[in-house]
Parts: sequence; structure tokens; C-alpha cells
Amino acid sequence: MKRALLSIFAGTLPTVIICSVIAITLRVTYLFKYRKKFHVFEEFLSLTFIIYIICLFYAVTFQDIDGSWATSNFEPFKEMFRYPFGSRLFMKNVLGNMLLFVPYGFFTSYFLKERKPLIILVLTFVLSLTIEFIQLQIGRVFDIDDILLNLMGGFIGYVIYYLFYRFKTLFKGEESER
Repeated sequence: MKRALLSIFAGTLPTVIICSVIAITLRVTYLFKYRKKFHVFEEFLSLTFIIYIICLFYAVTFQDIDGSWATSNFEPFKEMFRYPFGSRLFMKNVLGNMLLFVPYGFFTSYFLKERKPLIILVLTFVLSLTIEFIQLQIGRVFDIDDILLNLMGGFIGYVIYYLFYRFKTLFKGEESER
């Protein structure tokens, strides 16, 4: 898993740097031009989301492109339980697919200020389904289990956001915005 993450970051580094410079310069110019307040945490999260999207794109389009060893899976839970629990392949396939979408669930919840999971689950499902269809078109395989695992990851990201929000309002003594 560690090697896969390092591979993704190494493969995306030039793109991340270029996109980060573009995003930062455009955002700083916008903030100065329109005299908007600079919020370090929000700007950091926005840039981190851009970097996450770049890495997600790389992971789902360029990793393990040779699909000749595998076939598409349309049977739920078939691939999920194929590997022994805790094995390297289990970690890569099951945990990897869940962890891949935890940031998506968090970021979409944060940017939409969503307090209910349904919209996050719908957005996660649409993105995951799109990715699976694109992978099928580029010579990889479609796997229904990936969609289910991505949904779990998106939901975990939502839960992290929700806990973050509740923790913040608890300590600030604020009522919810909605």
C-alpha cells in the first residue's frame, strides 16, 4: 500500500506542482483583486482537494493498466472476499478502494457544508460509476465491488467531516448553520 501511494505521488508530482502554481497564483490574484479575506485553512483545503483530484485521476487511469489478467466483475462482494483478510492483496484492493474515496467524502461534505450523507453518497456513486466505466473503456476492468468500497470510503469521509463539524461547533458553542 505504501509503495502504491509513493508511486502515485511520484507519477503525479510534475502535474501537482504545475496545477498548484496555477491554482495558487489565480487564487491569490482573485483575492487581491476583489479584496477578499484570506483564510489559510480554507485555501489549504482547496489546494489539497485539487492535489487529491490529480492523484485520484492518476490512480484510476494509469495504475495497473494491463487488465489482461482480470475480467470485469458485476457480482457484488465477489472480489471483496477473494483475498485473505489482512493479506497484501486484501489491503490493496479492499482498503485501497475505500481509502481512495475518504478524501472525496470529506471534501465534498466540507465544500457543500452537507450535514446529511445522502447527497455525498449520490456524488460518490456518480463519480465511482463514471470511473469504472472509463476504466472499462481504457482497457481496465469494471468492478462493482470497487463502487461499493468507494461508497464506504465516501461515507467514512462524510463521517470524518461530520465529526469535525460537531467538534468545532461544540468547542465554539455555535449552533448549526442550517
